[in-house]
Amino acid sequence: MTDLTRLTAAETAERIKSGEVTAVEVTEAHLARINAVDEKVNAFLHVDRQGALEAARAVDAKRAAGEKLGPLAGVPLALKDIFTTEGVPTTVGSKILEGWIPPYDATLTKRLKAADVVILGKTNMDEFAMGSSTENSAYGPTGNPWDVTRIPGGSGGGSAAALASFQAPLAIGTDTGGSIRQPAAVTATVGVKPTYGAVSRYGMVAFSSSLDQGGPCARTVLDAALLHEVIAGHDPLDSTSIDAPVPPVVEAARSGDVRGMRVGVVREFSGEGYQAGVMQRFEESVELLRELGAEVVELSCPSFTKALAAYYLIAPSECSSNLARFDAMRYGLRVGDDGTHSAEEVTALTREAGFGDEVKRRIMLGTYALSSGYYDAYYGSAQKVRTLISRDFERAFGEVDVIVSPTTPTTAFPIGERADDPMAMYLADLCTIPSNLAGNSAMSLPCGLAPEDGLPVGLQIIAPAMADERLYRVGSAVEAALQARWGHPLLEEAPSL
Repeated sequence: MTDLTRLTAAETAERIKSGEVTAVEVTEAHLARINAVDEKVNAFLHVDRQGALEAARAVDAKRAAGEKLGPLAGVPLALKDIFTTEGVPTTVGSKILEGWIPPYDATLTKRLKAADVVILGKTNMDEFAMGSSTENSAYGPTGNPWDVTRIPGGSGGGSAAALASFQAPLAIGTDTGGSIRQPAAVTATVGVKPTYGAVSRYGMVAFSSSLDQGGPCARTVLDAALLHEVIAGHDPLDSTSIDAPVPPVVEAARSGDVRGMRVGVVREFSGEGYQAGVMQRFEESVELLRELGAEVVELSCPSFTKALAAYYLIAPSECSSNLARFDAMRYGLRVGDDGTHSAEEVTALTREAGFGDEVKRRIMLGTYALSSGYYDAYYGSAQKVRTLISRDFERAFGEVDVIVSPTTPTTAFPIGERADDPMAMYLADLCTIPSNLAGNSAMSLPCGLAPEDGLPVGLQIIAPAMADERLYRVGSAVEAALQARWGHPLLEEAPSL
C-alpha cells in the first residue's frame, strides 16, 4: 500500500471517499508517524490519539451509511496550540496556561470538526505567538525537518514542521507578523495569511488583536485552498469578522493561469541583509512568471522600510493590553497563593514564573509605548506609518494584480544563533510584516533551495484584501511549473528523519 502519510490532503480525501482506505487507517498511519519521528522534531505539544480515532471512526460510519462527505472528510490536521479545543489542553506555548483545558471550541475548531477533519493534536509555537523561530516555547524548541539543528520558523514552527516531516498533511497556523508564511518558507511548505477578518478569531488566544489572523498550512497550494474554504467565513462572535462571501480560492487553485496578470516587484524588498541564494531563487521565480505569461512591473513602496519599527510598537502595545487578563485570579497558573501574599503579589509572582523572556520584553515595551507622555510619540506615530503602508499598497494594487517578494531574507538559521539578539530575530519578518499592517492577503510557497546551504527558500505572493483567490491562481501556476522543472515536489529532497 502507498505510504498514507505521503499523500496530499486532496488525494487522501478522495481515497477515503472512494472506500480505498478508511479514515481510521489514515489516522493510525499518521499517529504512527508522529510516534516514530516527533521525538526528534518536537512539533506536537499534545497528541489527542483518542479524539482523533473517534473522529476518524465517525467519518467511516458516515461513509458506510451513505452520507455525503465533505472535501476534507477524514483528513488529519495539526492544530496550532493557540486555538481553544474543548477537552484538550491549550497552552499557547506558555507555562502560564500549562494544563489548562478549555470548556469550549474556537470557531475555527468547530468548523474543522463540522467538516469532519481529524484533529491529531496541538502543535508547538513561540509563547503567545511572540517569536520568529519557535525557540520561545516554554516546552522546548521545534527542529526543522530539513535539519533539526535549525529553526522551523515561528511562531507557528510546530505546524510547519509537522507538515514537512509528514506527520500531518494539513495544519493551522496564525499570522501576526509572518508566523504562517515565514515557517512555510524555511520548511518548503505552503502557508497562507488570509485577508484580516476572513477567518474568525473567536477562541484564538489574542496576541495583537488588530494583526492576528488564522490561516491554512499545507504541502500543496490546492490543499491550502481546500482548508481555507473550510475555515473562512463570517462569524457573528467575532466583531472583526468580514460579512462577505469567501473568495473562490479552490477554483483559483485548480486554474493556475497567470497569462495577462500584472505582477509587481517592490524595490524595498531587497538589498542589505538578503542572502544571495534567496535572491537568486526569487529572481528565477520572477523570470518563471514572465515565461508563464505574466507582465512584471517594478514598484517602489517607500513606507515599507518603516514597517518593522511600526510593527514592534503596535504589536507589543496590543499584547500588553491583551495579556493583562493573565492575573492568576481566573484561570491558569497561580504562584504564591499560600495566604502570606496579597492579590497583587500573587499576580506578580505568577507572571514572573509563567511568562518567558520574550513575552516580558514585549509587555514592557508595549506598556511603555502606551504610557502617558509617550503614547503620541510612539504608538500614535506607528499607527500613522501603518496608514502610509496601506496607502502604498493601494497605489501598488492600482498598477498590478499581485506583488511578489522573497518570504524571508535568509534560510533557516541554527537554533540558538539569534537567541541573544532580539533585533536580528525580528528581521526574519522583514518581508511579511507590511501585509499584516495593511490587512491584505499573502501566501508563501517553496521556490527552490539556496545554493549556499541547500535549505528551502520561499516565494511570497501578496494580494489585495478580499482578493485571496489571486494568491491561489498565481501560487498554483508557479507550483506546477516548478515541480515540472524539478520532476517532484521540493519536500522529496528533504533528508529522512
